[in-house]
Amino acid sequence: MKIAVFATAVCLLVPPVTAAQGARPRATQPPTAPPAQVAQAYEQFLIGHHLEERDDVAGAIAAYKKAMTLDPLAADIPAELAALYLRHERPEEAVTAAEQALKIAPANPEAHRVLGLIAASKVDLRPRQQGAPDANLTSAIQHLEQAIANPVGEADPNARGTLARLYLRATTYDKAIPLLIDLVRQQPGWLEGPRLLAQAYAGAGRTAEAIDLLDQQASEDPSLLPTLAEFYERQRRWKDAANAYERALTVAPRNAELRTRYAQALLNAGGRDDLIKAREALTELTATRNDARALYLLSQASRRSGDLAGAETAARRLIAAQDASPWGYFALAEALEQNRQYARVAEALVPAVAKFRALPGDHSLELSMLLPHLGFAHQELGEHEKALAIFEEAYRLSPKDPIVAGYLIDAHTAGKKYAAAVELARRARAISPNDLNLARLEAQALRHDGKADQGVLVLEEALTKHVNEPGAYVALAQLYADVSRGPQAVKLLQDAQAKFPASTAIVFELGATFEKQKDFLSAETAFRQVLAREPEHAGALNYLGYMLAERGERLDESVEYLKKALAIEPNNGSFLDSLGWAYFKAGKLDLAEENLRRAAEQLRDNSVIQEHYGQLLFRIGRFEEAISAWNRALAGDGSSIDRAEIDQKIREAKQRLNKR
Repeated sequence: MKIAVFATAVCLLVPPVTAAQGARPRATQPPTAPPAQVAQAYEQFLIGHHLEERDDVAGAIAAYKKAMTLDPLAADIPAELAALYLRHERPEEAVTAAEQALKIAPANPEAHRVLGLIAASKVDLRPRQQGAPDANLTSAIQHLEQAIANPVGEADPNARGTLARLYLRATTYDKAIPLLIDLVRQQPGWLEGPRLLAQAYAGAGRTAEAIDLLDQQASEDPSLLPTLAEFYERQRRWKDAANAYERALTVAPRNAELRTRYAQALLNAGGRDDLIKAREALTELTATRNDARALYLLSQASRRSGDLAGAETAARRLIAAQDASPWGYFALAEALEQNRQYARVAEALVPAVAKFRALPGDHSLELSMLLPHLGFAHQELGEHEKALAIFEEAYRLSPKDPIVAGYLIDAHTAGKKYAAAVELARRARAISPNDLNLARLEAQALRHDGKADQGVLVLEEALTKHVNEPGAYVALAQLYADVSRGPQAVKLLQDAQAKFPASTAIVFELGATFEKQKDFLSAETAFRQVLAREPEHAGALNYLGYMLAERGERLDESVEYLKKALAIEPNNGSFLDSLGWAYFKAGKLDLAEENLRRAAEQLRDNSVIQEHYGQLLFRIGRFEEAISAWNRALAGDGSSIDRAEIDQKIREAKQRLNKR
């Protein structure tokens, strides 16, 4: 028997009891009417059933009322009249008749059933505040509990199903579960039952049982597969969710919503094969339609799978379809950023931001999404004042957001406004005292401001609050290495490696720290451990290749590592510099020039990259350009360069120019 939603419970009634079923009004108190009168009441009761079956509702009502007059203490008569009223959508009269039945017999199950269903139909289904009472919910539960506690014959499955829904609404999962287990077993055709039972299991914290139930039921009822996938998503079992959606698509291959959710699960799974599958599914879905959500996901899938041109195309299609939405611009910025095309990011976002600023109404959400990307673009282009102004605007819109505060702190640091960065970091940490990234940014700003010891104390204290987070150990180790406390960094990371044996980030940072200590053998061992776990770890490939190139060792091997890194991130300026430097060390100056030039154009504030490019230009006799590159190195971030050595190189280049 199908059990309908309790919100429409006024229609959920058992069929009328017929004479063949042996129904008769049952007095709950000693009758005072003469036996002949009771017999006449029974006759009218049966006539009422017969007339309703013939759709003579008015005649049936008249018969029941006559029966009530003949036997006023028979509670079943007004109870059955209440049921008739309910069946014919006359709830006010149903309530009156049911209440009359309960005055005669307070435990009458049919009267309670009618009142329970009517109260259930009035339950407010809108989201409720925690603990907010709902009188209809309470009344419905009370009446239906009494209706199924002592039923006449088998309890009405509609009433039991409605009660189960009410239990879910009231979050009394311990009562809903046994009731639903019985209903699912007894009513195998009730399609909604397994979903409700799974919901009850989940509400009670028994998600594994919900998944087992749905997995078993889905083999017979494929319509449960999307629900099964949703439960997998709750447990972040993305591959299982994707598999469930894929099975559902075999039943409904044209269902766009299922295909979109399938692609979203694949994106969350995140493996390269998963990303390619997601991209293929979304490409098919958007081939003939500009579905906004699907286009956004297609841009994400394309970007993350390395198809940056496809990511840009999908984002621009989304902008064309919904230019009043920020999501297309957001996706476009991400695609262009991954391609290191920061000038194009600014070109796309400057007019978009201006448009949202000019629109009437509150558009802080749209601006909060786009301003950070515009700020990054200006920052990467070396336009620090513009970047700072953009991040300050974003911070004004979201002053309590630790992520936005972090952007502004980083911008102050990049602009060498270290005191301002420290002050802002402290204000932000007062609001978000447990934010590890804010602690890291404050520590780095203190180091740049000449207060390295204070910065170390900040991260040492943060580590006591984040002892179970590998990132806390990595942040402190990086600072130790930056302030020439390498042995402490190594010891900290080795201890962390024992504590978090599966953490690739710790092993990678250990390799970087060994390299800074010039322990190249240990560094190489660490990077090879990372690559054994993650063969496409671009950072480890780059670090290993650059380390060999810097020392002029195994240059062919170095080039291979760096080519692999660039195959993963084709426009990474640091990787381009590493490959160019390896070619330079190998004497392949034409190959070196292309890569070093691209790196220098992209990362103009990186002193090491500008210094490398200057050396290449000097070697091929372009002395004036070499001097410009070295001046950029001196004006840049100043990291890992010898200023006196660069000054000497500039003097030598000028001498060469004068001899021409």
